[in-house]
Amino acid sequence: MTPLAPGQPGSRPGGGPLAWIRAHPRAFDAVLAAAVLVAILVGAVAEPHGPHGPRFGHRELTTTTVVLAVVASGALVLRRRFPRSVLAVTGVCTVLELVLETEAPRAPVACAVVIALCTLAARTDRSTTWRVGALTVVVLTAAAMLFGARPWYAQQNLGIFAWTGMAAAAGDAVRSRRAFVAAIRERAERAERTREEEARRRVAEERMRIARELHDVVAHHIALVNVQAGVASHVMDSRPDQAKQALAHVREASRSALDELRATVGLLRQSDDDPHAPTEPAPGLGVLDQLVDGFVRAGLPVGLDVPRPADALPAAIDLTAYRIVQEALTNVHKHAGPGARATVRIVRAADALTVTVLDDGADPAAADRTGGDRDEDEREPGTGGGHGLTGMRERVAALRGTVETGPRASGGFRVHVRLPLQPTQTTRATVPGRICRTGEPG
Repeated sequence: MTPLAPGQPGSRPGGGPLAWIRAHPRAFDAVLAAAVLVAILVGAVAEPHGPHGPRFGHRELTTTTVVLAVVASGALVLRRRFPRSVLAVTGVCTVLELVLETEAPRAPVACAVVIALCTLAARTDRSTTWRVGALTVVVLTAAAMLFGARPWYAQQNLGIFAWTGMAAAAGDAVRSRRAFVAAIRERAERAERTREEEARRRVAEERMRIARELHDVVAHHIALVNVQAGVASHVMDSRPDQAKQALAHVREASRSALDELRATVGLLRQSDDDPHAPTEPAPGLGVLDQLVDGFVRAGLPVGLDVPRPADALPAAIDLTAYRIVQEALTNVHKHAGPGARATVRIVRAADALTVTVLDDGADPAAADRTGGDRDEDEREPGTGGGHGLTGMRERVAALRGTVETGPRASGGFRVHVRLPLQPTQTTRATVPGRICRTGEPG
């Protein structure tokens, strides 16, 4: 057996005899074998029925007894490695001692069988213990009754029966306790591994959620800043008023981006019990008109078709629907090119919320110049593509919804998302009614 190092599961603190035994099993077995040898030799020369207790020197120590005692006790040194063989050797020595010592047989070698049988029972299964233990008890008891002290029911003969039976029971109890302790230790280790895996999984999920939020915030506002900055640079000399208006849009978009980033980072830095933690709700469909206004000011006509006020949406679905529209319109603005028009339709049914964002893909040549196919967002990280559509799919999958993205047959691109709703909703929503802006598809 390999001893457990301090700090390992199952190791016990401190030293003491038990710690020394676990650290030096072979040395302990050698000491045990020597003690058994001494006990056998003392028992062979002692007269247990003296007038004042056991008497010594009234029995002669024979060569046969010494040889059998040395063989039986010496075999105990190997009891851990070869428990069955050691039990067989000690059993044969006990039977021979009973048969050969005819003058006053008291079978002191039987104590080696007791230790060997206990070791076997502690290191094998219960069925083996029952079979081998029953065989050992029957054989040794029968030999003692046939060749041992008279009458056949003498206490020495019955003592062999009792001690061998108790040895098997004690060994089985030790094995059961070891199995119980091992099971408890294994469950504790498995629970610890499960907690660590769960913690790693939660950390990974939280990292992905934060990455999606930061991407949605940064990509949307930076896309608007990029377009307006390009417009300002283009018309700076010829139309300074329009350039000033574009720069004002840049300032507004950058301020909004900073505000959202500050709120997001503030939530990450604050603890749950901090009274100064931000309490603003996450954006949802209730502020969808503000999102659309930003794109309209940036030059992207958007038709918005949403349901009238109804029961409130769950917070996760409300935020996901908002982010989907934000990401889809950002992709239209980045990839569809000048002259493109977009339409947002939100349909609420009893069991699902459907979000559809369409664009007509006007001016394909301009689209190629400004970014080409928006499916590039689906490329793997590190290849130059973005993460917009990937993050969109992750959001929808987290709510067990479905998402369909791809080009339209008539031109342009289509994003269609279905989010299942919970059957019970108790609060009221602030979702704007139908909006159709002048000069926009509606």
